[in-house]
Amino acid sequence: MSSLTHKAPPRRESRSTILPWLAVPALVFFLGFAVVPLVGVFALSFTTWDGIGAIRVTGLTSWREVLTDPGLPHALWVTFLVMAVSWAVQTPLSILLGVFLAGRQRYRAILGVVYFIPLMLSSAAIAIAYKSLLDPNFGLGAGLDISLLSQDWLGRPGLAFGVVIFVVSWQFIPFHSLIYQGGVQQIPKSLYEAAQLDGAGRIRQFFGITLPQLKYTIITSSTLMVVGSLTFFDLIFILTEGGPGDATRVLALDMYKRGFQASLMGPASVIAVILVLVGLALALLLRRLGGRDAGASQLEGA
Repeated sequence: MSSLTHKAPPRRESRSTILPWLAVPALVFFLGFAVVPLVGVFALSFTTWDGIGAIRVTGLTSWREVLTDPGLPHALWVTFLVMAVSWAVQTPLSILLGVFLAGRQRYRAILGVVYFIPLMLSSAAIAIAYKSLLDPNFGLGAGLDISLLSQDWLGRPGLAFGVVIFVVSWQFIPFHSLIYQGGVQQIPKSLYEAAQLDGAGRIRQFFGITLPQLKYTIITSSTLMVVGSLTFFDLIFILTEGGPGDATRVLALDMYKRGFQASLMGPASVIAVILVLVGLALALLLRRLGGRDAGASQLEGA
């Protein structure tokens, strides 16, 4: 009988001591690829360096150079304008597409796969394709002999800004539609059934049930959208290079031009720190606008 004794199940205390160690690999990657580079960039902002020679500590010289540059307010304005307009375009379209794709019809699943294709493409490849299509001499308009499409889309400030917003929205709306699709599918069906019994139509259900239940999903999507818009670089660089003039010169592009074209790593690091601070401030603001912790939304949808 003694040889048939069963092993005692592992105690809960031992499991609780093992679980925290499972987060160590993620913590190491976060420290190595997020915290350490951020500290390095912050340190470089107090130096003068051309990217090749010796690094010289110069205190607040780079900060004064950037903060007194008359082009900084304009770059900030263009950055926030791209952020606001792209959010205003992407959010309603993403919500509508997400609600549409949340249906159970088979053709909607196929359309969802088709809509997701732009997100799988490289931003650089998308920018090259659109730049070729919008060429006034050899692009789509010239090929089809359509005068409306043969305009100098990237040579006029207003049109160039509109093209940037269109291309950004075209690429990233599928991602946010996927987020809203998941949010809609978590809404209890009983709410819609009760609304139907009360005689509410689809439009009334959308504004009375769907949108309120998507409150925290909207906060999450908006945070990703707003913070992500601060890093738009490759698409704008290939499409317009910040032009015409400085019409589309956002902070991320300004950082690249200072650091890698003008070899001013100190001022470029200052702009990088500014971008991080602006992103953190906007993320905290959106979180505060959400009211309660977003985790409470999971209880509502349960």
